[in-house]
Amino acid sequence: MAFIKKKRKEAVLERAEGILHSEFFLQSVAPQSIGIEELVNCLIRDAVEHNASDIHIEPWENAIAVRIRINGALVEMIHLPLELREKISGRIKVMAELKSHVTGVALDGKCNMGPDFNNIQLRVSIIPTILGEKVVCRIFDPNSQLFDISKLGFDDHTLNEWIKMLEKPNGLLLLNGPTGCGKTTAIYASLMHLINKMGTSISVASVEDPVEVHLPTVSQVFLNSDSGFTFASALRGLMRQDPEVIMVGEIRDQETAGIAVQAGLTGHMVISTVHSGTTAGVFARLINMDIEPFLLSSSILGILGLRLVRKNCPNCLVSYEPEMIIAGVSEDRLKEATFARSEGCDQCSGSGFSGRFSICELLKVDDEIRDAVMAKKPTRRIVEIAEANGMKPLWTTGIEHALNGVTTVEEIMNKTAADQV
Repeated sequence: MAFIKKKRKEAVLERAEGILHSEFFLQSVAPQSIGIEELVNCLIRDAVEHNASDIHIEPWENAIAVRIRINGALVEMIHLPLELREKISGRIKVMAELKSHVTGVALDGKCNMGPDFNNIQLRVSIIPTILGEKVVCRIFDPNSQLFDISKLGFDDHTLNEWIKMLEKPNGLLLLNGPTGCGKTTAIYASLMHLINKMGTSISVASVEDPVEVHLPTVSQVFLNSDSGFTFASALRGLMRQDPEVIMVGEIRDQETAGIAVQAGLTGHMVISTVHSGTTAGVFARLINMDIEPFLLSSSILGILGLRLVRKNCPNCLVSYEPEMIIAGVSEDRLKEATFARSEGCDQCSGSGFSGRFSICELLKVDDEIRDAVMAKKPTRRIVEIAEANGMKPLWTTGIEHALNGVTTVEEIMNKTAADQV
């Protein structure tokens, strides 16, 4: 089913010399007769109407494929003629204030779509491929970003523990998870919690690449790699700005990691993200960056692992029995379970899912964890200690939602399989 509304498609292509070959593919269209500005606006508007997080415009062998990411999954929206490659990428370059004549290199930009689009913002990435330029636009809706820490979907215990860590005078708090799992949203909500509680009596600064949403009373620093203004140099400069709280968009290298750790040890609260396979694996990742274990054990207060899980569509819900064996759940609990999945309908565009929710695990660094890190114990051992001391793993949190019919067992397995160490 094509996502672009029929009447809107007719308005854009009313002079086109072609026909709808399939539900997705337009062929034999005269590109010179199409208003590119209107076409691009229609693609963006339809993506927004379907709550998409990203738009992928990619040249394939016979067409330009336009796909949108809904609830974490890519869905084909429409195919367009290859002749429109340069016009579409050129139009988006202009919108993102990029040099439209520059090709063959990776480009990044952003644009505000204005009042007609409810002031949504696009973060644009363009990269050359052998078939032409691929464009990906990340969609941000500032009106939907309330950044309320109580609405992140954390269970009460995790939320209370996270807030306790957050309100400490110094230390390092890290978030872990794949791209698009809500790490930035969780950090922004954490910063807003501190600002709402302490007002203008606290100095908060951030280093981001790029700055995604403007936060009140936060000094948000954006990077400029062309001039050598990197995470490390920006963080080093911020240390001389007398901040209490520093947010670092991502710890990518040894220099940034070293400065962040030192900042956490010298009277600053530092919040950042680190990419690793698992929550407990963050320690090994930082040790591989040549950060001394004793510095990690002294500075890190906690690590929050996040995943976004798709919810069953309530309009086409049916009961089912999962085929896989569910480990760690008692027979009595399995008998009480209400397993459900959605078959797909017009409301969910046939996907069976509608919306997403967070599952998380919070690894609190206590004396036992510190000793294990100091001794360079394997990640599996750190997980065992953390679970023995009360950490509720992602699988356990997620499977409880599956037992209650909120999502499927397969979805939880898919989102947490990499975390089984």
